[in-house]
Amino acid sequence: MTKFKMRVLQRWLLFALFMPLSSVVCFSELSFITEPSDVTALPKDPAVLDCQAHGQPPVTIRWLKNGLRLGESEHIQFLPNGSLYIPKIKHTKEDSDEGFYQCLSQNKYGAILSQRSRLTIASISKFLLHPVPVEVTEASVARFSCAVPSSPPATITWELNQSTLPLQTDRITVLPNGVLQIHNVQLEDAGQYRCVATNIGSRLKSREATLTVNQGAGPKPRQRPRIIAGPQNVTVSLHKTVVLECVATGNPWPIISWSRADSQPIDVYNAKVLGNGNLVITDVSSKHTGVYLCRATTPGTRNYTIAAANVTVLEPPSIVERPESQTRPRAGTARFMCQAEGVPLPRISWLKNGEQVHLNGRIKMYNSKLVITQIIPEDDAIYQCLAENEQGSVLSLARLIVVMSEDRPSAPRNIHAETISSSAILLAWERPLYNADKVIAYSIHYMKAEGLNNEEYQVVIGNDTTSYIIDDLEPARNYSFYIVAYMPMGASRMSDQVSQHTLEDVPLRTPELTLTSSSSTDIQVSWQLLPAKLSRGQVSAYRLSYRTASDTTVNSVALPQNSTEYLLESLQPDTIYLLRIAAATRVGWCEPPAWTSHRTPKASSNKVPSAPVLQLEPLNCTCIVARWQTSTESVAVQGYRLCYHEEGQPEQPHIQLQAQTNTYTISGLDPRRKYHVKILAVSQGGDGYQTDQTVSTPGCVSAREQPTASPPPPDHMIVLAKNSSAVSLRWSRPAFTSGKAVSYTVRITPVGTHNASAIRFIQITKQSVMVQNLVANTRYEFVVRLHVEEMSSPWSSVVYHQTLPAAPSQPPVGLRVTLIEEDTALVSWREPTEPNMVVTKYTILYASQQAWMAGHWQILQREGSHTMALLEKLEPGNVYVVKISASNQIGDGPFSNIVELVLKRGSNQRSKNPRNSDNFPDTEVSSDGLYNLDQRSMTGIIVGVSIALACIVICALILLSKGRPRKSSSHKVIAVGAGEDRRAGMSLPSERHTDNVEAHIPMITGHFLDPRDGSSMVVNGAGPASNKNQSNRWLIFQREIRNQAESDAENRASLYEAGKTVLRYDGNSISGPLSPSSREIIYGPFHTESSHTSEGSQETGDSGHYSNEESNEEMSNPSTSQSSRPESFGPNDEDAVTELTQSFQVENEKKLSPLHRPAPDTSRLCRTLEGCHVVLHASQAAES
Repeated sequence: MTKFKMRVLQRWLLFALFMPLSSVVCFSELSFITEPSDVTALPKDPAVLDCQAHGQPPVTIRWLKNGLRLGESEHIQFLPNGSLYIPKIKHTKEDSDEGFYQCLSQNKYGAILSQRSRLTIASISKFLLHPVPVEVTEASVARFSCAVPSSPPATITWELNQSTLPLQTDRITVLPNGVLQIHNVQLEDAGQYRCVATNIGSRLKSREATLTVNQGAGPKPRQRPRIIAGPQNVTVSLHKTVVLECVATGNPWPIISWSRADSQPIDVYNAKVLGNGNLVITDVSSKHTGVYLCRATTPGTRNYTIAAANVTVLEPPSIVERPESQTRPRAGTARFMCQAEGVPLPRISWLKNGEQVHLNGRIKMYNSKLVITQIIPEDDAIYQCLAENEQGSVLSLARLIVVMSEDRPSAPRNIHAETISSSAILLAWERPLYNADKVIAYSIHYMKAEGLNNEEYQVVIGNDTTSYIIDDLEPARNYSFYIVAYMPMGASRMSDQVSQHTLEDVPLRTPELTLTSSSSTDIQVSWQLLPAKLSRGQVSAYRLSYRTASDTTVNSVALPQNSTEYLLESLQPDTIYLLRIAAATRVGWCEPPAWTSHRTPKASSNKVPSAPVLQLEPLNCTCIVARWQTSTESVAVQGYRLCYHEEGQPEQPHIQLQAQTNTYTISGLDPRRKYHVKILAVSQGGDGYQTDQTVSTPGCVSAREQPTASPPPPDHMIVLAKNSSAVSLRWSRPAFTSGKAVSYTVRITPVGTHNASAIRFIQITKQSVMVQNLVANTRYEFVVRLHVEEMSSPWSSVVYHQTLPAAPSQPPVGLRVTLIEEDTALVSWREPTEPNMVVTKYTILYASQQAWMAGHWQILQREGSHTMALLEKLEPGNVYVVKISASNQIGDGPFSNIVELVLKRGSNQRSKNPRNSDNFPDTEVSSDGLYNLDQRSMTGIIVGVSIALACIVICALILLSKGRPRKSSSHKVIAVGAGEDRRAGMSLPSERHTDNVEAHIPMITGHFLDPRDGSSMVVNGAGPASNKNQSNRWLIFQREIRNQAESDAENRASLYEAGKTVLRYDGNSISGPLSPSSREIIYGPFHTESSHTSEGSQETGDSGHYSNEESNEEMSNPSTSQSSRPESFGPNDEDAVTELTQSFQVENEKKLSPLHRPAPDTSRLCRTLEGCHVVLHASQAAES
């Protein structure tokens, strides 16, 4: 309930406080219609920089040059539409109009600044590179080049002997970057060459260079291809042209081809080959970034030479997450988000009304996020996110509206903070002095007190408390707190700030060890000091423990708090030692870590390499870079052997590395795990000394937490099905400039799942993976993301794929076999419980037990849409076994468990009514081992039960008509028993007969034995109990019934009438209570469920509450009840009945006292499963 109230309060508070007021909800944001763009002009020419803004008037526009405000003059004019006009551009050393211009638009809501525009004056500078003389052989290649800076870029042409070089021949190629190539040089190509640079500003010529052509001397020998002018790394702006030169020689003449190192296709629309192999790409974009390979191949052979160059496309900034306008109350907090991308990565800053935001304790930047706390009216302004790099700038604006209220509460008072634990502080305060009754909520603000740019956190609570526990703090940290009170239309000032320090805690983990050996009997142990976040306080001591792997005796060394290394000496050579270190604060020791193993070197006279100096650095959450160095010594290192393993896991196989290698990247690791890395140098004299070091991988950084632009996601994902439970994934690495090692995370999700445990993640360093243990015939979605340098790319585009179907792995469920005729059975089942399984057919195998033992089955098949089948022409007296399997288009599934069907041999009654025959019951068998009834069987049961009940009623009427006593009393009585001449009756108060208002029973002697003590009694008015009709005398005593009328029956008086006799029990005749068999003989069986008189009930099991024909006959003819006695009723039990009968004596009614005695509980005299079967109501008068 408390959480529900808190949610309702927070939603109401957000609605009441953070919705815009009606007066400002429709404010017109100030925006630009036209912003100035880059302009290139000649000196003394006019120039116009456009700027138009839209907003609520009046709107004013001002201009800035290089960040300084421009004033209007004859040289600088402001046009009525806001544009800037320069009639005559100046370009001198003292004064120049060249620079960056911006316009500033302002209205009553604030001001906004436009993007930068650059005014460039056309010019050509001196040549940076002049052509140089070249001497070549006839039929070879000559090449000249020149370079000149200019604005705008100059067009390069060439002259031969001060005349324009003709370009009609295919042998001569002039590249856009100013390179001149002459293929198959002829003698007439010799002469003076120079390049001419031209743009709108001027024309400039380079120095001349001489081309000398020597005549060839006979045929040339065969030469392998050689690239004499390969492509160079180039950085180009967006939409510009890139020239990748490639000139090769050889004999025969080589063929030039281009490709990309990332196997991406080269853009055929914007790329073309110029001359004899130069690649020119026009209108470049980010997709053209990458490494390009020039390959020169000798025709008809596999001889080739490759040259590579990296193309980097610079992009201007673009905003990918724009800030949003907000409405906040005074003393509230506003957070503006802004994310930008570009090449190089843009720098982000914030403007307030067109000016740089001044950061202070209230206004801070966290990466690219702007946070304003304790908002004041002066914070109401237009804020702009400015992203800029060398290629340009871009801005995005957002408005902050501050809600004001004159009737606001005063600040909370007497703030008090108390430390509770290492992570919790209790904050308490008093309500505001003014308008405290209007406070609806409090806002608690807290942040770390030490350091710069600490982020502020906020918690909103209700107005029903003045204390709160903040329990997500770091141990051993100092925090500052303040509180703000909120009312519906505003907030109070911030309270006074208080500071409080959390308690220390035990260190979060231990330092990571580095183990080296400089001899065969020592181990140098070193470690780094724990950072404050892990130490959680001031480390007071270290404890170094070590032992051999074969000994359990642990030796410990106590070390001071400032220690970072320790030398263990006098150890055994060639022995594995286990070491670990623990750290402690004043609170206590941290948990001991796992042991780190280190083997001391063997004692040898050979000189071996010393232990390398190892440095481990996590590259990202799944990769570690290992770097090492060896000391300069006379021992020659032939290679290195590196090994790593996760803590608590067995060691991985050794990795053999070359002698010149000093860096290795360990990939495919799990995030937030500790790993042990070992390395040693190998020489001719043997293995060198080993270095052991531990390192922990960091957690993977999600894309939203990235402070910098994330790398692009992988692309071109392909999914190939291997089988019904496995697929193969393959993707391409995106093109980006980072040369660091990358890793990938693959996510596999069943389409439409709501179960988080069904989503799988696989981390891998390769660009392909085999995904196994998938569900057959199920649609999945696959995505992959890239990790590099603790950065993660967004997820790639989703690729959907459905796994192949598989043969059923489970049999049909709920197999049931029901006998519906003498020789026919119904088989029913349900589909296999497998998702997305389409069954095409079912196969039913059945056989008699003899045929089954011989291995002979009868086969019956049904379509996949059917779930029932008939088994016909079955032979009575046999036991049949049945099983079933499901199949689809792939194959057959397994068979179910065998179900048995027992067919008993028929009788005369079977053809008449086989369902009610005791020798041929209706049977239904299921595969789960239970007996079940179908609708037809249930109908038969209902009919049978109805017939049985009708028989019982008829029998009761017959007994009533035959056994009416003489009319000797006018009292209402109930006849009890089934005697031929009954004159006594008793009331039977029970749950089913509550209408017996008045009933009387004869008096009973004190020798009466209460039924609760294990026996019963009977009242009979016909005379002495004889052994002859004993079996007809005890039908109604079958089950004990207890209810609230029990006490009334016991307190009711007995009516004595002349001529009546009673039976009394003589305690001297039988010394003990009746045996169970005797009670069953007298009263009948207590539970019909255990009776064997209804064979149909016994066979059916779960539906045995109906009687067959024999039961009906037994109820209608008491004289034949002996034939339905229980199995325990044997010949010896008749003697017990005789003995029991003789123990009852008939007393004359004169011996009875005339006083009324309490009647026994007649409800206890009725002991049958369903209540008393024979009850005669008191309304029927006793007549003779």
